[in-house]
Amino acid sequence: MPTRARERLLDTAEELFYAQGIRAVGVEQILTVSKVGRASFYRHFSSKDALVVAVLERRDLQWREWLAERVAAHGGGPLAVFDALAERFARADFRGCAFINTMIETADPGSAAHQVAAGHKSRVTGYVESLLTTAGHHAPAALAPQLVMLMDGAIVTALRERSTASATQARAIAAVLLESTEPLTAS
Repeated sequence: MPTRARERLLDTAEELFYAQGIRAVGVEQILTVSKVGRASFYRHFSSKDALVVAVLERRDLQWREWLAERVAAHGGGPLAVFDALAERFARADFRGCAFINTMIETADPGSAAHQVAAGHKSRVTGYVESLLTTAGHHAPAALAPQLVMLMDGAIVTALRERSTASATQARAIAAVLLESTEPLTAS
């Protein structure tokens, strides 16, 4: 059962890591902002790296739940992922993708944080593949990584330009891609 101190540590670390970057945030800052003592921190996490992994694992679940909810609200088709992203890009606290940011900051693909971030991207790809399958698109396993690449590009561009336009542009490109592939028809 999670303790309140553990949840405060996770909430604080997630907010700080996303706003400032993993490397820029030290344990001291997390302890000060969360108002959790050092002994309590080490009762819950063996290191800052362990905290980073826990933050990413929790964020993965929350983000994918959010994506599924927003995609459903936008009609449930594969192109709805871009409508959901446009909503996210419009938020004042948008700082890109926490998982892309993590992979950049922890360039070692063998690190636990990098692996969790890469796993997130794989699960998002699987989700997009399921949307394509449900919509009857041909070769969903081949199309899904292409749509995720458009999603990732839209995220980075939105961060750079501080605009939601990249979601609309990526959606238009994805629509052309999907139109160029034959949907499966029921026999």
